[in-house]
Amino acid sequence: MGVYADLGLTPVINAAVTSTRVGGPLMHPAAVAAMAEAARSCVPLDQLEGAASAVISEVTGAEAGYVTAGAAAGLTLGAAACLAGLDLAKMERLPDTEGWPNEIIVCREQRNGYDHALRAAGARLVEVGMNERVAGAGVRRTETWEIEAAITDRTVAVAYAASPESQPPLEEVAAACRRHHVPLIVDAAAQLPPASNLRRFVDAGADLVAFSGGKGLRGPQSTGILAGRRALIMSVALQHLDLDEHWSTWNPPANLIDRDRLPGFPRHGIGRGFKVAREEIVALLVALRWFVAGDYQRADIPRYHEHLCRVAAGLADLEGVQTLLRGSLDEDRFPTLEVQVASRQSAFEVTRRLKMSNPAVYVNESGLYDGVLVLHALSLDDSTTDTLIKQLRAALTD
Repeated sequence: MGVYADLGLTPVINAAVTSTRVGGPLMHPAAVAAMAEAARSCVPLDQLEGAASAVISEVTGAEAGYVTAGAAAGLTLGAAACLAGLDLAKMERLPDTEGWPNEIIVCREQRNGYDHALRAAGARLVEVGMNERVAGAGVRRTETWEIEAAITDRTVAVAYAASPESQPPLEEVAAACRRHHVPLIVDAAAQLPPASNLRRFVDAGADLVAFSGGKGLRGPQSTGILAGRRALIMSVALQHLDLDEHWSTWNPPANLIDRDRLPGFPRHGIGRGFKVAREEIVALLVALRWFVAGDYQRADIPRYHEHLCRVAAGLADLEGVQTLLRGSLDEDRFPTLEVQVASRQSAFEVTRRLKMSNPAVYVNESGLYDGVLVLHALSLDDSTTDTLIKQLRAALTD
């Protein structure tokens, strides 16, 4: 028996990569051990976030950093920082922003469900550009001049959803933001690996960058990283920390909060509900250090590659099924296996069967409209890989 069995649950085979709905990937063993150790002692969370800021600054090149309750929480806190700055009265009012600058510019083609996190802080999103290529109506994408032309005295930030295909170029957008003294918030939740991306967005000129801690870093699923300018991170901390104490006895870490810049401190801010436990912060920092040290390149990528090669071999004799392994051992990315089935309808049906099997199997569903099941190996081991092959064969031949 085990903790899930005690609750009447059976663990699933997670080949869906980092999806929160399936619990995310398996945590790094060192992070799991650190989490257990941290649970046995207590430390003040402002001091722990101050220590985290130093680590995050070291690995990202940013002025400061903060551990958040996931990347989405980082976006809400980042937006809140851009909306309120160090104005305590504005912090108290959020998400009510009526009567003061509250606009965040976004590229229409980058709109997604996660930008709700920006609106949750009280921001009003202003779209620029067109979806011409998606609509099949043209060849152009959003251009930097369109972002710059939309900046007004009501603009508090520009938001940018990062991916290898994102346009306009981040460097151009950052330069435009600097010309107008407008912060640039980058959503880089799923952009690790490669480890070089930890510095890439800050180097390109981003003022705040949000990463997930529970995806490629393999820290706790409920954690994230926000890296950026010190004044903005200070605002984030003030709107997130438990500040139910007396001003006269409050002694926050100087690298996180400059007390001399404040006339007082706010009551619980808009981020108070995004609590991050001490165990989670410590576990994330341990996972981050392992990631930066290259553990994922030396150990994880070869292991994931081996698991997916075994799956491909286990399906090789099935008629009408083709597999394609993407990502070689030399590439700085996690490999994936694409399983091509007969049709889109078949792909959806196979996915449904897999979810109904015992144990259930969850695949990445991004390719279903193209008749493709996408498999990731971050949560696989030798035993679960064998089970995955068995369940795939059954679902593909039923």
